[in-house]
Amino acid sequence: MDFNFSEAQQSFKQSVARFVDKEIIPVAQAIDEQGEFPIKLFKRVGELGYLGLRYPEELGGAAADMTTFCLMTEELARGSLSLAASVAMQCLMSTNFIYRFGTEDHKKRLLIPAIKGEKIGAFALTEPNAGSDLTAIETTAKKDGDFYILNGQKTWTTSATVADFFTVLATLDKSKGIKGVDFFLVEKNTPGLIIGKKINKMGVRASETSELALENCRIPQENLLGESGTGFKNLMGILNQIRVMTGSLSLGLARAAYDSALKYARERVQFGKPIFEFQAIQHKLAEMATGIQSAHLMVYYAAWLIDRNIPCNKEAAMTKLVASETANKVADECTRIFASYGFSMEYPAQRYFRDARFLLLGGGTSEILKNIIAKEIGL
Repeated sequence: MDFNFSEAQQSFKQSVARFVDKEIIPVAQAIDEQGEFPIKLFKRVGELGYLGLRYPEELGGAAADMTTFCLMTEELARGSLSLAASVAMQCLMSTNFIYRFGTEDHKKRLLIPAIKGEKIGAFALTEPNAGSDLTAIETTAKKDGDFYILNGQKTWTTSATVADFFTVLATLDKSKGIKGVDFFLVEKNTPGLIIGKKINKMGVRASETSELALENCRIPQENLLGESGTGFKNLMGILNQIRVMTGSLSLGLARAAYDSALKYARERVQFGKPIFEFQAIQHKLAEMATGIQSAHLMVYYAAWLIDRNIPCNKEAAMTKLVASETANKVADECTRIFASYGFSMEYPAQRYFRDARFLLLGGGTSEILKNIIAKEIGL
């Protein structure tokens, strides 16, 4: 097996890294403290072409593969997980269904501007009583002539406060259970679409998240994204990508926490010498580095499988599980190496610790992922 990235991929990763070092890291602490969507940085990401990385060139994209996409999200997460999470949502979940199932008008008015960073999308899946269990979806869609009428509530909707359009999961036929759910496109300013309160989160604070209500939202029938009854199937079609992408975000944050801890360990002097010379600190850093290397190999092996259309339900679940748990462990050890300064809002260690918790949620909790892995290995 060839474990090397291509020259084009290496060059791209370096260019993203330069952007992160120059334009994101210097303001990462500030945008976290402000807790507001970083619109200027987001548009800058669009200007650089990153938002359309995986879409065809005729739509303004770069037709890149999953591996290249993960290289980008990893680097962005190294700078700011808040920005990286918003970008990842735009690149994948909030635009994917329009690309696959939208009309030419949808693509012209919404997808192409979204690729440029001129419009923002949101993905409305989770509900107050439906998270991991999609069979509990209560939002409904009712056919009414040439229209659909949507009613329900959504929560934990990333970028809803600034979104121009929403991809919404709703039940069209409750009698069919999970096979009766579908995705619908709802544009901003649609009568009955109500953006609820912004959720005050402990981490990824600049990635705005809020509640959403739909009260007799009337949308044209062409806003059904995909054939009726295929919503769950179509979601499963990108779920492995979501999990591997979340693994790459985890990898980026873990690298940032490790780099910060290593730098501090070289600078901090106790008992007459830098603390990295103490075996206890060396062991922490050795375990952190080992976890990061393991996550790296899993992320890019799973991305390699996706690029070759090789089934990888097990590998994608394992990747997200290992990478997200590693990010949390590395972030925790980072605060321990910083000791009392890890408890100070002045240093980034606390931000890595808070942001890392977000990675345990999207794409399936660790417990759900273990269930999937157990099933995949025949248990």
